This record gives sequence, C-alpha cells and structure tokens, in this order.
Amino acid sequence: MASSAKTAAPKAAAAKKAPAAQASGQNARSNAAVNIQPVLGQQNNAPAPTQRYGTVSQRLPIGLDEKTRQASVTGLNQLLADTITLRDMYKKHHWQVVGPTFYQLHLLYDKHYEEQSTLVDAIAERIQILGGVAVAMAHDVAELSSIPRVPRDREEAPVQVSRLLDAHQRLLKNCHEYADTADENGDDGTNDLIVSQLIRTNEMQVWFVSEHVVDSPLIQAK
Repeated sequence: MASSAKTAAPKAAAAKKAPAAQASGQNARSNAAVNIQPVLGQQNNAPAPTQRYGTVSQRLPIGLDEKTRQASVTGLNQLLADTITLRDMYKKHHWQVVGPTFYQLHLLYDKHYEEQSTLVDAIAERIQILGGVAVAMAHDVAELSSIPRVPRDREEAPVQVSRLLDAHQRLLKNCHEYADTADENGDDGTNDLIVSQLIRTNEMQVWFVSEHVVDSPLIQAK
C-alpha cells in the first residue's frame, strides 16, 4: 500500500509539470517567429525630423518666453561649438606634445580635456532644457566655431600653448557677451551656467596654461 502511494506521487507531480512544459514549448515556437534583428536603412526614407535645428519648442514649462529661449539657444550653441573645438584641441595636443615639458603638459592637457568634456555636456543639456537642438556633429561644429582651424601637423609646445590661449580668449569673450544677454533677458539658468561653470573653468585653465609661457629659455647642457 505504501509502495503504490509512492508511485502515485511522482505521477501527480509529472502531470502538474506537463502543462508548464507544453506552455514553454509553445513560447519557444512562437518566439522563433519573432525577428530580433535591427531594422537597417531606416534613414533612407526617414519621416520628417522631430525638430529642426535652429528652432525652439516649449517642451518644459520653465517660465521663459520663446524669444528669450531662442536667444539663449543661439548663444549656447555658439559656446558649445567653441567648447567642443577647444576640448578636441586639448586632446590633439595631449597626443602630440613633445619636448622637455612633455610629461607636465601631457598630463595638463588631458586634465583640461576632461574638464572641457564636462562643460560640453552641461551646455548641450541646457540647450535641450530650453527647447532647442544642440549642435553635435564634427562638420557642423567646424562650421559654427569661432576658433580657427588647427593644422593636422605636430607642433612645438609653445605653439600649442599659444593656440590654446587664443582659443580660450575667443571663447571667454563670447561667454561674457552671452552671459550679459541672458541676464538682460531674465534667463538666470543660462547666465548661471555661463558664469559659474564656463567662465570660471576657462579662466582657471588659462592661468595654468599661461604659466608655461616664460621669457627665459630652458637651460641648455654644454
């Protein structure tokens, strides 16, 4: 009697598992028909863009009118293009620096590159918050940037430093102009971003880079 009870228990358990196994098999068969490959070539017949570059939309209720947001987005995109250009200049010089001050400048350039990268994100996010479209691609950035194009060649450290200081000055001039505009328009968020992050970071970097410019030459061994 006990033996028959033991035999019945596994059969009952198997009977309970059977529907679950059947369901699992059905799911496997149905999933096999699902195409999990990405759909390529969708850009060939793409619909209209969700938003045109150069326009603003009131996606977020932040208390600023369209005219104010448009002015801020225009200025911020200029600063974004300049900041991306300056950031990439630092990485270029980080790779290519040469000379007795290689180690110091190699590290300094990379530190400044990381700081400029942080500013790039902050500016782009502010543009999106204002309902604008942030400039992003390299060719668009090159067209918009106020910083002269840097040659592909490897240059001496003093030339690198000179180019960087010129780029910083151009960027900072734009910063002061657009900070004043944002303040006059009542866009406190944009004004705060430019003053507390862009201006202060760039001024600090100018200090560190400019201290490498000295009149006295390096001592030459005889």
